[in-house]
Amino acid sequence: MNEYKLAQGEAKFAELIWSHEPITSMDLVKLCENEMNWKKSTTYTVLKKLCAKGIFQNTNTLVTSIIKKDEFYGKQSRFFVEDIFGGSLPKFLTAFLGNSKLSDKQAAELKKLIDRHKEE
Repeated sequence: MNEYKLAQGEAKFAELIWSHEPITSMDLVKLCENEMNWKKSTTYTVLKKLCAKGIFQNTNTLVTSIIKKDEFYGKQSRFFVEDIFGGSLPKFLTAFLGNSKLSDKQAAELKKLIDRHKEE
């Protein structure tokens, strides 16, 4: 998958697929009509676009994900840190926290996470 950015409508559409998959393309059309007021052509256009990005596939009218939701947002987050903070997680956390304080519980959870992912 080359692109990990979705427009707002694409993101809502992707969430619908992830929460209902596997789903037939006709059921997806009905769901998008009810949830997003989309016409059939809009649903198929956006589906085709997200299939081309390698996020979903439409095989024999059955729509499923190639990239699961957690994996997609994980990769999107890593690209964000790369693009905006030069790949520096400490710079990201500093900006994210700003003047906020971590609770003891949050600090302990972060320490566990860091220890679990630390290079040996």
